[in-house]
Amino acid sequence: METLSGKIIVDTSFTLSEVDPRLFGSFIEHLGRAVYGGIYDPDHPTADAQGFRGDVIELVKKLDVPLIRYPGGNFVSGYRWEDGVGPKTERPSRLDLAWRSIEPNQIGTNEFMDWARKVGAEVNLAVNLGTRGIEAAQSLIEYCNHPSGTYWSDLRRSHGYPEPHNIKVWSLGNEMDGRWQIGHKTAHEYGRLASETGRVMKWVDPSIELVVCGSSNSRMPSYPDWEASVLMEAYDEVDYIALHNYYGNEDDNILEYMAQSEDMDHYIQTVIATCDFVQAKKRSKKQINIAFDEWNVWFHSNEADKKQEPWTIGPPILQDRYTLEDAVLIGELLITLLKHADRVKIACLAQLVNVIAPIMTEPGKGAWAQTIYYPFLHASRYGRGTVLRTPLEASSYESVTFGAVSYLTAIAVYNEQEGALTLFAVNRSPEKSMELSCDLRSFEGFMPADHIILDGPDPKAYNSADQQNVVPRRGTLPAWENGRCSVILSPLSWNVLRFSKVD
Repeated sequence: METLSGKIIVDTSFTLSEVDPRLFGSFIEHLGRAVYGGIYDPDHPTADAQGFRGDVIELVKKLDVPLIRYPGGNFVSGYRWEDGVGPKTERPSRLDLAWRSIEPNQIGTNEFMDWARKVGAEVNLAVNLGTRGIEAAQSLIEYCNHPSGTYWSDLRRSHGYPEPHNIKVWSLGNEMDGRWQIGHKTAHEYGRLASETGRVMKWVDPSIELVVCGSSNSRMPSYPDWEASVLMEAYDEVDYIALHNYYGNEDDNILEYMAQSEDMDHYIQTVIATCDFVQAKKRSKKQINIAFDEWNVWFHSNEADKKQEPWTIGPPILQDRYTLEDAVLIGELLITLLKHADRVKIACLAQLVNVIAPIMTEPGKGAWAQTIYYPFLHASRYGRGTVLRTPLEASSYESVTFGAVSYLTAIAVYNEQEGALTLFAVNRSPEKSMELSCDLRSFEGFMPADHIILDGPDPKAYNSADQQNVVPRRGTLPAWENGRCSVILSPLSWNVLRFSKVD
């Protein structure tokens, strides 16, 4: 069978940007079994004194997630944060209109901060700009971040948290352009509210960073006018604009599916251009960066979710079962985010546990890793350092949606302190291997150290609680001669090529 060819040149002189570790963030929303039955299950054999599942904590810690967005998502636009603090016996149960569920409020701000510390993560806390506004946001940040001596800070202390949480990243609402959103607003309405809310929040704590809502996805009819209008109102107060997008293979066309990272790339470029246009129009010296704080594959569970009974606690919804082809696309999306590390400073895989998630749990049983867990693990573990500009050459195919698409997508990350270079590479072809020639002559004294591969004969293979069908394997190290090597990328594969400096 014909083998495709590809070439990558990596040189230490051509740097793009340092990677902000928050690029490998994630998301927990009060949705489905993410919280109740996911991170929190007091009856589970591994549960700690607070009711948090120990097996889930260990799987999250392996991912080394630096930032977790909370508590939503659509949920936050109807959320009263006061319901989730204080004695649990006094907390009310509420209708969650966003997901047609019952919210018992047994996990709230303080408990989630405790859980985040256990997994080694900071929190990106969202405020409700759907049904609420400036006053509630001011009260919440005072409760969380002010040391003492005021009503809200002393209330936190009375709840058993004498030290402030010092949350540094805050999101101003969620997807306010969407008519599905509680309290949906026009761009002008939302921009004004976000601006005034953000100003007051920074009066309470000037050290925080604020994320303003961009379009809910790149298919919204108001995109990118929404971004421009919102930023014209809120530019001076905010630091990031949020992007959201999900991808799927509804038509079961694998090559079209593998091309969907091109959409993410174009989406990011368009929003960057919009931010810079507003910066120029305002004659501002401040640059707005990107928080791609919802991204993932999401399409498998759509039909099953329509059959769920409403008004239950922790219903099993959005429980996508991910395949090998999904994992390869996740790898592509991670490469795309790294390609824009100069402007994408925050990204959140949505979500983390049970809900369109890399980690799944079984009631009373174990927790396990979906196929998409592994590319995210590799990128988080090895993708920290400096992204290098990497010219690529490879064969291409014609996509109906995106035109000519290369079979190869790849990026290089150099960690000078650790003496490590990592190439992340995807072969999009479902049928043909690719011989990738690597020119690394500027990395004097380096040698191949590892080749991690996620592949398999069946693109539809998936993992379950009982069987891990899609797991990484080790490939043969390539021969190395004068800073060059060639490696075979198997069909439809995610590859991590590691090179280390030899003393």
